[in-house]
Amino acid sequence: MSQTLPPQKQDRQPGRQAAMMPQPRSEPASPGSGKLRDRTVFITGGDSGIGRAVAVGAAAEGANVAFVYLEEDDDAAETCRLVRELECDVLSMRGDVGDEAFCRSAIEETVASFGRLDIVVNNAGEQHVQESPEQITAEQLERTFRTNIFAQFFIVKAALPHLKDGSAIVNIASVTAYEGSPKLVDYSSTKGAIVSFTRALSNSIVERGIRVNAVAPGPIWTPLIPATFQADDVKKFGSDVPMKRPGQPHEVAAAVLFLASDDASYISGQTIHVNGGEVVNS
Repeated sequence: MSQTLPPQKQDRQPGRQAAMMPQPRSEPASPGSGKLRDRTVFITGGDSGIGRAVAVGAAAEGANVAFVYLEEDDDAAETCRLVRELECDVLSMRGDVGDEAFCRSAIEETVASFGRLDIVVNNAGEQHVQESPEQITAEQLERTFRTNIFAQFFIVKAALPHLKDGSAIVNIASVTAYEGSPKLVDYSSTKGAIVSFTRALSNSIVERGIRVNAVAPGPIWTPLIPATFQADDVKKFGSDVPMKRPGQPHEVAAAVLFLASDDASYISGQTIHVNGGEVVNS
């Protein structure tokens, strides 16, 4: 496999976008058309990576943005700067989405600040490489599930009383839900759960006029990558997909914003695959 990125490693999760080389691309590929004007978008993990790209893309489409992040203050401040640069309001909140009480308070603060909630993007996630399933501790298992799937339940439960006909929920799954990853067994399991959650939730609330969809990214250049893998693995990241490169966050955000907008008004319960050409059975 050919090298696609400079070798690099970060020693803690969550990773830091400011430390990455090269910087991931957050800005959309084309100017916005105002298709989310006056709406409020709530994003988990909005400080960096896909979450930041969704925040910037939503602002480019005219939306006000609220997002939560764990503890990456500098990255969160940069997301806020980019949104304000587009002349949209932004609210950032620091906390752990694995805590249901925090999820409730974040949704309530969003509605109090903007007066409405229209779009929820469940993006926050974490992953921890283990060479074999026996090495996955109960603590790691619970932590991964709490961040990746419990949090989506918590956020949706808190958001539903505020969503209305025409609202949308978009969940971030992964290609690992379909292909599996031998060193990310617990992570892959959570992503499979997100696909099923998306389908079941769509069937549960579609009669309310609220659409629910998912995006399943392949190898995307986000802080999670250098924070997860060794430097020699990072330099080959994305080289094994048909397009022979990692995707950029803005390429995933484009799919998220499509599903969040009225352009996708007849789409619910589906998953869009943004993975550089890998064909998977969905």
